[in-house]
Amino acid sequence: MPTLIKAEHLVKDFPVKGAFLGKKRKFVHAVDDVDISIEEGEVLGLAGESGSGKSTTGRLLIRLVEPSSGRIEYRGRDITGYPKRELEALRAKVQMIFQDPVSSLSPRMSVGEAIGHPLAIHGMRDKAMRKAAVIGMMEKVGLSPAEYLYRKYPHQLSGGQSQRVVIARALVTRPDFVVADEPIAMADVSVRALILQLMRQLKEEMGLTYLFITHDLATAKYLCDRVAIMYLGRIVELATRDELFARPHHPYTKALLAAVPIPDPAARKPKNLPTGEIPSAIDPPSGCHFHPRCPYAMPACSLSRPPLKDLGAKHLSACILE
Repeated sequence: MPTLIKAEHLVKDFPVKGAFLGKKRKFVHAVDDVDISIEEGEVLGLAGESGSGKSTTGRLLIRLVEPSSGRIEYRGRDITGYPKRELEALRAKVQMIFQDPVSSLSPRMSVGEAIGHPLAIHGMRDKAMRKAAVIGMMEKVGLSPAEYLYRKYPHQLSGGQSQRVVIARALVTRPDFVVADEPIAMADVSVRALILQLMRQLKEEMGLTYLFITHDLATAKYLCDRVAIMYLGRIVELATRDELFARPHHPYTKALLAAVPIPDPAARKPKNLPTGEIPSAIDPPSGCHFHPRCPYAMPACSLSRPPLKDLGAKHLSACILE
């Protein structure tokens, strides 16, 4: 399949506010020299702990955040320096499902207005046509009865309904590429499987390509074709879903997999899990960022950044361990 979206040497540094006068300015190194490509029709999972840079990477790919450096391509065209007019036209084809539907929906806009707003922005002025398109999308994502919910406001919806509204708003312009930023994180456990099933169904029906951002590898196993593991702004492992779960290589990936709950009370907790929290992105560790928490760390790990090496079977890992 052709490559739909691609990024090369992507970097994003956020300046830290409130630095003292005369002192060196500090930056949050949110995304650190990331290369990523997603084929048309693929679901690429981006997994890691909170603070790894996953959401920033997703926003960079669709130009919601401007990169500090690097290059982004969409269907072979460099969109890194797109002017405002061309970027607005691109917005119809690249969309985002936000993590928190409560904060991403305006309390002053009804469900119908919220879902139809992107259509109005992109030139559908006829109100009757816009309403028909909105009703059709609401029914497609399971918001029924659509005519009844069309007039409701966010505070009148359940959590699952709110998440479906956010999905409908992202898909109403019929995009090619969707960044799904932990779309089930705020949903009740009882509706998470339904939301995932819906996303899978919509992908097939609408020919969508997803970047699926998650901290839960069990979820990634259900939906994704390939999975990239991110730690402190860097991709540390990338493989097909089956390859990653069968033969994880990087110690961080192994730790994430070990943290997935097993429905067996007698199961023992794995040994050699990393301790502590993810370091500050303002002053990250030298060499491999994971080495201060890695149970297999060696002196060489702190000296230089390990490159992504090819392990075969399209499996890449940024670790010096064999």
